[in-house]
Amino acid sequence: MTRKSITIATRKSPLALWQANWVKACLENSHPHLAVHLLGMTTTADNMPFLPLNKVGGKGLFVKELEEALLSKKADIAVHSMKDMPMDLPVGLRLGAICTREDPWDVFISNAYGAFAHLPEGAIVGTSSLRRQSQLLALRPDITTHYLRGNINTRLAALDKGEFAAIVLAQAGLNRLCLEDRIREVFTADHILPAAGQGALGIECREDDSEIAAIIATLNDAATSLCVKAERAMCKELGGGCSVPVAAYAVIEDEEIFLRGLVSEPNGSLVLKAEAVNTLSHPEILGIAVAKDLLNQGAGDILASLAGR
Repeated sequence: MTRKSITIATRKSPLALWQANWVKACLENSHPHLAVHLLGMTTTADNMPFLPLNKVGGKGLFVKELEEALLSKKADIAVHSMKDMPMDLPVGLRLGAICTREDPWDVFISNAYGAFAHLPEGAIVGTSSLRRQSQLLALRPDITTHYLRGNINTRLAALDKGEFAAIVLAQAGLNRLCLEDRIREVFTADHILPAAGQGALGIECREDDSEIAAIIATLNDAATSLCVKAERAMCKELGGGCSVPVAAYAVIEDEEIFLRGLVSEPNGSLVLKAEAVNTLSHPEILGIAVAKDLLNQGAGDILASLAGR
């Protein structure tokens, strides 16, 4: 290996910096003679903290500037939450590694109520995700969901100010920032299905940089990569990005991949579900099969109606 240093493009939020520093530490551990630097960046989404992402271009706005830094060679790799990554990457870029998955679940956080079932009728729950909103309302049509964006600390601060009875966040981010004590309840897949890739970190690099690809390959987790590939293949076949009420979660059981998928109306009035299994050799085929099942149930109509709103 001739590369002496590597630069990581990352957002500047506390969670993004934690993730980038974690990758930095892993790379330095695997390659002791490699100097790893961070390039902190502010993305389009960071500059529009109060606008719903589905109205301004989706979660891809969290990665746009980081990808531009890769293409212009200001950075060698970018670290992303896989649930924020668009299904199609820009020409010239690829996913070089998908790291071991943290807890993938969504969690209930409240200062006054110990569980989601304990919320009173009409309680206001904060979330920025149509996926979460739709599944929460399907479980409890008597509650109200209000829009909530910002980094984890900003969202917790809004809860602490009394703006919400509860909020719902990803468990992985709270774990990484040592905020597990705020969690009151963990939603399993039987209650709220996670977003595709939730809990996993992706490392993006240039397609033509084989040396960088070899360096970051040591961070790839084979099992997580297979599961996330199945989840993303389902979303891509549906034509839905990461800012629509689409959920996908895969696990490996008995040398097979088991994938569950979901598409729902934002108000929770209709929730379509599908599941299937396939061998470890065909994660994308599995994802496409689950997507086609959902489309046969009418998922295309739901997604088309959202695109027109």
